[in-house]
Amino acid sequence: MTVTRDERVACAVRIGELAVSGADAEAFADVVDIENFRFHGPDGNESDHAGLVAYFATLRAAFDNLTLTRGIMLADGDYMAYQTHFGGTFAHEFTASPVGPLPPNGRHVRWDVINIVRLDGQGRVVEEWAQYDNRSFLRALGAEGR
Repeated sequence: MTVTRDERVACAVRIGELAVSGADAEAFADVVDIENFRFHGPDGNESDHAGLVAYFATLRAAFDNLTLTRGIMLADGDYMAYQTHFGGTFAHEFTASPVGPLPPNGRHVRWDVINIVRLDGQGRVVEEWAQYDNRSFLRALGAEGR
């Protein structure tokens, strides 16, 4: 099966929509290989699809009006690279910060992520690498010096 660039872009956008909306894991089945998916994040964070869905639940719980938008997108063969822009008001405890639970500071927070994904033959994401600046993210959350 040949997946066009436009179909790949639509897949990346759809994954973001599902993650922010809190869709159940089965809703991802057409865009993610749920069984074989592997996530590689900052500081050696490794996860399967269930772990990533759980992480997004902590984001939705901590940030009011959480948004996720995609920026520049590049596609080459079975790989895509793109920018992801997150934003929201830090209104509730964030339990999944890299330094442990953090109390809310009421500020609007924005952070950017660079994603690289590998697609399977059906155009679903099977592996993802994501990186972002933990220091600036923590500073925005009010965790300076922790």
